[in-house]
Amino acid sequence: MRWKLAARMTPQPQRALRGGVRAGRFGTLVLGLALALCAEAQVVIKLGTIAPEGSVWGDALSRVGQAWKEASGGKVELRVFGGGVLGGEDELVRKLQRRVIDAVTLSGSGLPTLDRSFECLNIPLLFESSEQLDFVRDRVRPSIESRLESKGFVVLNWAIAGWVHIFSKEPIRLPEDLRQTRFWMTSGAPETERVYKAFGIQVVPLPVTEMLTGLQTGLIDAMAAPPLYALLDRSYQVADNMLDIHWGALNAATVIRADAWARVPADLRPRLVEAARREGVAMRDIGRQAGEDAIREMQKRGLAVNVLTAVERARWHEEAAQAYPGLRGTYCPEDLYDDVMRYHAQVRGAR
Repeated sequence: MRWKLAARMTPQPQRALRGGVRAGRFGTLVLGLALALCAEAQVVIKLGTIAPEGSVWGDALSRVGQAWKEASGGKVELRVFGGGVLGGEDELVRKLQRRVIDAVTLSGSGLPTLDRSFECLNIPLLFESSEQLDFVRDRVRPSIESRLESKGFVVLNWAIAGWVHIFSKEPIRLPEDLRQTRFWMTSGAPETERVYKAFGIQVVPLPVTEMLTGLQTGLIDAMAAPPLYALLDRSYQVADNMLDIHWGALNAATVIRADAWARVPADLRPRLVEAARREGVAMRDIGRQAGEDAIREMQKRGLAVNVLTAVERARWHEEAAQAYPGLRGTYCPEDLYDDVMRYHAQVRGAR
């Protein structure tokens, strides 16, 4: 406004000059107020995840960010810090709780640090198919989300990062073979560690970022991971045997602090949730297909897939079933454990 005023100044009465100055000051005030309102309307949500940039999970989060930008007219920005640049999942949870970041996308390994109810979907060898998992999760999801809300968190979407398989240096076919290994598990999960030890498994807790080094140095010789992860970090080149059984589903979810979510205008929240959940469903479907594709790709590069006989497969499920009652109230809350087992029995009966 000032440069326009100066350009138009010609010898005029003093009153006109004073009026022009006042108009210039008023225009500057209006412009400053408009900029301030725009700044207040801009909401930045900082999200941390270990999902690598360029992976199917990282791409899905990028699409969520773009959808949020479009749905909010640029008022809400989702800023993703991926690839573990802010630390592993346990560290991401600490940063979330300390308000360093606003949201996280975590796998089933990190979600129980927010609430133990997530463990009910991580029970080893319980779910044999995607249909079983989807059926049970959709029915217990409201209970889990309610528990999170009571702790000040909002679940924006659910996904699955793929099925977890066991990779090992030597072939594994039976439970006793697994008990002879030094088995990696992510650090910071004491309840999971107790479950593995109850199975008689020798566990070595390490951060995800140190897992490959542990394989290379001999600190561990077996691990449970989604095939796509094993392909991306090349851990399958060291642990080049894969057990052909679903050890578990690597569930995932995006969670935001309630106070950060409250910064988003109320009229925009339904559209943003819809966008996040739409990508969560897409992430599930893409993640499952990507896991199957990853197995085929690793087989081309030397991975041995140990296919079990019906008798061998039954041994795994029988031993797991014997251990399940001990998980009630210790590994996951009693009420949710009962719900999961009831719904699981329903879907197995329907099949």
